[in-house]
Amino acid sequence: MSISSQIPRTENPTMDSSSGTLREIDYRKLMADVERVVDEMEVGDEDAPTVQRLANALTRSFGAEMGLTGGRLYVQQGDEYRLWATFGDAKDVEPGTRVSKDYPPVQMSIAAGTLYMNEQDPRLDRVFEDRIGSESFAVAVAGGSEYLLAFDVRADHRADQVLFALGLLRHAINQKIQQQQVRDVLREARRIQQAILPREKPHFHSFDIAGRSEPLESVGGDFFDYIPITDKILGLVLADVSGHGLPAALQVRDIYMGLRMGMSRDFKIVRTVERLNQIIHQSRSTSRFVSMFYGELESDGTLIYVNAGHPPPVLLGADGRRQHLVEGGVVLGPIPNATYHRGFLRLERGDLLVACTDGVLETRAGGSERAGEEYGLDRLLAVCESHRDRESDEIVDAVFADLAEFSSHRPAADDRTLAVLKLQF
Repeated sequence: MSISSQIPRTENPTMDSSSGTLREIDYRKLMADVERVVDEMEVGDEDAPTVQRLANALTRSFGAEMGLTGGRLYVQQGDEYRLWATFGDAKDVEPGTRVSKDYPPVQMSIAAGTLYMNEQDPRLDRVFEDRIGSESFAVAVAGGSEYLLAFDVRADHRADQVLFALGLLRHAINQKIQQQQVRDVLREARRIQQAILPREKPHFHSFDIAGRSEPLESVGGDFFDYIPITDKILGLVLADVSGHGLPAALQVRDIYMGLRMGMSRDFKIVRTVERLNQIIHQSRSTSRFVSMFYGELESDGTLIYVNAGHPPPVLLGADGRRQHLVEGGVVLGPIPNATYHRGFLRLERGDLLVACTDGVLETRAGGSERAGEEYGLDRLLAVCESHRDRESDEIVDAVFADLAEFSSHRPAADDRTLAVLKLQF
C-alpha cells in the first residue's frame, strides 16, 4: 500500500507569499507527488550523494508548499556529524563543518526522528547557527541516524505543517536508501553467484559436459558445478533451493561451501551429503529445503551418486536404454538426521546423461492451444535425443531454444537449469 493512501484527505492553510492570502495544502496529492519524484530518481553507488540529490530535488519541487527553502546534509562520523553538502537556497558553507552529537538539536532530532526549532529557542548555539546561515530550521533524520537533513524554514509556515513535511521527506528518503541498499546486496550476491557458477566446460578425459542456469530474478536458487576431486574423479552437482531471489541465492552459497568442506576432509559421498543436510537444517536462511543431485564421476565411466529429492537425471544410452537416477534420500534440510545411500551407474561410449531442475520441466506453454500444459520430461528427452550427436553445449542451447518456443517467449516462472554429460566415442 502506498503511504499516500494512508493519509486522510485534509487541507491545512498556508500563506501564499505572492498574494498574502491563505491557500490550502492537499496532503494526499502532495504525498503522491513526492512518491512519484522519488520513484523516478535513479539511485547512485553511494548513499550520501543519493540523499543529497533527493533532498535537493524534493526541496526544488515542493519547497514552496512545504515551507522549505534549502538546507544542509550532515553525515555521521563517530561522535560528530560532518557537513557533507548544502542544497537549495541555503547559505554556501564549506563542507567539513562539524557539529557534536551532544548538541541539543542533534540529540532531540535523533530521539524523535524529526525536529522543528524557532530561532528564538534558547537551546540553540547562535554563534554556530549564524556561521552556517540558519535561523528557523527543521531536521529530518534518515538512514537510521547516519544522516541529518537540516532545512531552512520560511517564516510563513506553521510548525505542524513543517513537521508533516519532514515526516513525508524522511519516509521518502529512507525508502530510497533502502532500495539502494537492497540493490547493492543483490549486486554483490549476483557477483558471488557468477563467481561460483562454472564459466566454461570442464576438461575431464573423454567426457563432454556443459550446463546453463537462468535465474528468475537477478540471482537465483538453482546451482550446478563441476568440482575436481582428483585427476581421475570429477564431482558433479545440480541443486534447486526452495524459492528464488536473494534468500535462495544465499543458500546456494552454503551448498557451494558445504560440498567443498566435505571434500577437503576426504568425506565419502554419503557422509558429504549427510553433513550438508545438517548445515542446511541449521541455517537461518528462509530457504531450508534443497533438492540436490551429487555425483562423483570416475575417468572409466563409473558414476557414484546421491539423489536428495531431486528430479532424477536420465541416462539416454547409446543402445536405446533409459535409466533414471533415483537412489539417495529425501530433500536436504527438513530432517536433521536424514540418511542417504548411494547409486551406481556405468556410462558407455555414446551415452548421454541429462539433468535439470523442475523449472525446466514445469515451464508452461504459451498460446491458447496448449494453455496450462507443462514442458515435461518427455519433451526434454526428445529434444536431447534429436541433438545427441552434437556437442553438449549445443544440446543445452537447443533445449533452451525449445523452451522459449514452447512458452511463446514468455518470462519464466522459476529458475531453470540444465546440465548434459556425454561420454564421447
